[in-house]
Amino acid sequence: MYTLLVTLSTIIAIFLIIIVLLQASKGGGLAGTFGGAGNLGSIFGTRRTADFLAKATWWLAGTLAVLALLINLFFLPGQTTTEQRSIIQESGRPSVPKQPTLPPQNLPNQ
Repeated sequence: MYTLLVTLSTIIAIFLIIIVLLQASKGGGLAGTFGGAGNLGSIFGTRRTADFLAKATWWLAGTLAVLALLINLFFLPGQTTTEQRSIIQESGRPSVPKQPTLPPQNLPNQ
């Protein structure tokens, strides 16, 4: 299940990158690089293309955020039932030095 969610989030991230790069910015974006924005605009119409890309960006970003939270909360790799502490956490603990044990002293009985 963990591998499936990570693979799905990777695919969504790649689609998100592509859709963001296809959106026209003030400089024209990469939409003009792949045959011009006119090709996408002729399929959906200019206004519908911008709406579709904007909605797709929001949906993909939201889905990616939810998947990231699910993976982080429920499927941590290497998670065990015992609490694991890092070296930094261990060094932050105040250490109490062990008191040396003294040999028993023979006291005279009174």
